[in-house]
Amino acid sequence: MRSRSLLPLAGEGVALNDSSQSVMRVELFDFELPQEAIALRPASPRDSARLLVVPPDGHFSDRSVSDLPQLLAPGDALVVNDTQVIHARLSGFRARGESRAHIDATLIERVGADRWRALVRPAKKLGVGESVRFAEGLEARVVEKGENGEILFAFSLAGSALDAAVEASGVMPLPPYIAGKRAADARDEADYQTLFAARAGAVAAPTAGLHFTPRLVDALTARGVSLHSVTLHVGAGTFLPVKAEDTAEHRMHAEWGAIDAATADALNETRARGGRIVAVGTTALRVLESAAGADGRISPFADRTAIFITPGYRFRAVDALLTNFHLPRSTLFMLVSAFSGLERMKAAYAHAIGSGYRFYSYGDACLLERS
Repeated sequence: MRSRSLLPLAGEGVALNDSSQSVMRVELFDFELPQEAIALRPASPRDSARLLVVPPDGHFSDRSVSDLPQLLAPGDALVVNDTQVIHARLSGFRARGESRAHIDATLIERVGADRWRALVRPAKKLGVGESVRFAEGLEARVVEKGENGEILFAFSLAGSALDAAVEASGVMPLPPYIAGKRAADARDEADYQTLFAARAGAVAAPTAGLHFTPRLVDALTARGVSLHSVTLHVGAGTFLPVKAEDTAEHRMHAEWGAIDAATADALNETRARGGRIVAVGTTALRVLESAAGADGRISPFADRTAIFITPGYRFRAVDALLTNFHLPRSTLFMLVSAFSGLERMKAAYAHAIGSGYRFYSYGDACLLERS
């Protein structure tokens, strides 16, 4: 399900975190992970990945993603993220007289028809006003420089012409923990895209969705589990470790999300009938929570969200969560700790490490029931 579309521009509104959350030391979310636990390729077939079932209390259960239909009930609703990953990693050079410098850039947020924020290496080689040539006809001028290698580029193309040029000249933006060990290749064109990808705009995959196959979708439908799509265009900042000392000091990158009226109505009806809303991935959860009111009712949504979920957050929309295993000190590990409890998730991760589960984007999954 591949499509090409103009990426949405940054809007004015940003849904923020819940004020009831506790300020916590980031070091509480740290843990040791052996390097060999990091998956460099996905399971094949995708739904053969292992699945750790984490109930609110009691024993963990070691299953397979293919068992998901038996773990859900007729009338439950699965919510997937239909974003499509773009070729967000670009390589080029900066010319300064006779001097040239190689530049690598990963696009992280669209902020105008011709403008992207990007993480650049080495950013010190670029000054405001200088340009980088990425391909024939595709150049970008440095508009401003931020912290930690973040740069705002104004490109020589705009709109759909820029979309097409990025797809033609860029490559799949594999996460640093994979890209540092191997280069992206032809297999990643399929492996790093979910079955549901339909709306171009993400610079990182909604990785829980990578586990789905047509066979699994058919089995879920036969079980009486409904499938619904929302959109959150995942940004690279989602997966980065938090460098602040406590959660109050961390600034989330905003991401654009959407839920249409028909989907919102269907999910509200599911809840009214006693069914559960099961988010496939933290990205689907974040847009659902951004769209939910204090009473748990989901409204149509189309805006940027910078929601930051940490322990103390009161979940409104989501009853269960299918998600991969996340980085230590990351906002995603904080989110799952808010969902199931910090000590419970530390115990689950210890079990997963000890049992040989594979971690991160191409790794295995866990099914969390809300604490």
